[in-house]
Amino acid sequence: MGSLGDESRAQNGAEFSKPSGIRYIEHIHGSPLNFRAQQALVLVITFLSYACYHATRKTASIVKGVLDSSSPHLSRSLPCPLFLLRPRHSSPDDGWAPFDGPDGRALLGEIDVAFLSAYSVGIYFAGHLGDRLDLRVFLAAGMAGTGLFTSLLGAGYWLDVHSFYYYLAVQMLAGLLQSTGWPSVVAVVGRWCGKGKRGLIMGVWNAHTSVGNIAGSLLAAALLKCGWGWSFLVPGLLIAAMGAVVLVFLPVNPVRVDDRERDTETCKQPLTKKAEAAAPLLREAGQATEQVAVGFIEAWRIPGVATFALCLFFSKLVAYTFLYWLPFYLSDIAIDGEYLSDSLAGTLSTLFDVGGVAGGILAGHISDRLNARAITAAGFMYCSIPALFLYRVYGGGSLHWNAALMLVAGAFVNGPYALITTAVSADLGGGASGEGGQPRALATVTAIIDGTGSVGAALGPLLTGYVSARSWNGVFTMLMGAAFVAGLLLTRLVVAEVAAKIGTSRSRGGGSPLVVEA
Repeated sequence: MGSLGDESRAQNGAEFSKPSGIRYIEHIHGSPLNFRAQQALVLVITFLSYACYHATRKTASIVKGVLDSSSPHLSRSLPCPLFLLRPRHSSPDDGWAPFDGPDGRALLGEIDVAFLSAYSVGIYFAGHLGDRLDLRVFLAAGMAGTGLFTSLLGAGYWLDVHSFYYYLAVQMLAGLLQSTGWPSVVAVVGRWCGKGKRGLIMGVWNAHTSVGNIAGSLLAAALLKCGWGWSFLVPGLLIAAMGAVVLVFLPVNPVRVDDRERDTETCKQPLTKKAEAAAPLLREAGQATEQVAVGFIEAWRIPGVATFALCLFFSKLVAYTFLYWLPFYLSDIAIDGEYLSDSLAGTLSTLFDVGGVAGGILAGHISDRLNARAITAAGFMYCSIPALFLYRVYGGGSLHWNAALMLVAGAFVNGPYALITTAVSADLGGGASGEGGQPRALATVTAIIDGTGSVGAALGPLLTGYVSARSWNGVFTMLMGAAFVAGLLLTRLVVAEVAAKIGTSRSRGGGSPLVVEA
């Protein structure tokens, strides 16, 4: 793959500059880092970065049970050496105003939708800016800002803040800054990883979402005994520190690597005619491409973008309802006749994300082997429907049944979500790059798909706040309906992939290619 021309290099000089940490390592080592070493560094840093994003995002779901005192929680607080730092006029067992009243669940749902609405709006702008700015600086600034506003949420505990609008405003600003993360990390990884095994590689890499959720859950649950403010403050400090690592060490673009060191099988290459025929959904025949950033409207017109974006709307509605409400649900229902403490519910909820890791890797591997992203995503969405039904019906029987069914549900719910937000986004965004050029629509396409999905992510937790006050059965009915619609939206793409495979199979078998009659 050749490098960009002099004009393009001049326009994007800041983006292609090596970070100071890389230059220091090369100085100590006495020679430049090769492509493989920098690629590994990119994968590790972006993995840890987005894990930090999700760790801060997950905290709110763990703290819900402490803020709302209307549910039959047990053993809310345990001895902690930091108990002297609690507000004088606060009891850990009485909830936290204004969320301790009869409308507490609805208010918590409104806080969630405020965060996710700001995130979904911000991500469109973040993707547009990400294709035009230095992604390293852009990502680091977003992480520092996320850390600041996450910490400000925790500050409400020590400052004894009971204004609903304070938490609403801080969560909206936190959501806006969190929107810088996903388009940035996908754009960086998409530039460093080729398409051949992208589904599997990104399926493994996308485990950062579940790892972040698990780490955030365990950390927040452990810190609850010291006061819920710590559950926000510590993750906030961690993501800010990781932002400094990004600023110093993250190489965002492989153009600066010596071409002699490039592994042409790993780097991006123009699709051959055979590859284009096998992937009819990702590029129109004869579509022209340029080595410039693709506009917002042009990105929407890339084949498959709108369809996968709408599918992710419903897929993310399901996933984020679990993200924000699963710990509360576990402490609100009786499991084997007993109610779980907030800390135990938060710890148990991590199994959903453990299943999500397996589901993301499995979906990526299957989609690579079949070369069929839509078929894989739709299949997982349809399988999630019986998984959700069984979890609701039999999950209260015992902790063992709850854990086992939660793992299965997590795999089927998070599998297509992970596939669409990573490999599919990179495929579609990478299709806008010219020969030898870098994909200049990666951040924009990723933002469109994930931003549209985030609207659904905002709607799910909001509706859950109201519906769960009446019946959890209604919540699961809503989730199963959303999963069905998500699979249904991919029908046209599934048919196209099946038709392409039938045509390829006939050609290999000596038969005539598939012809669509007028």
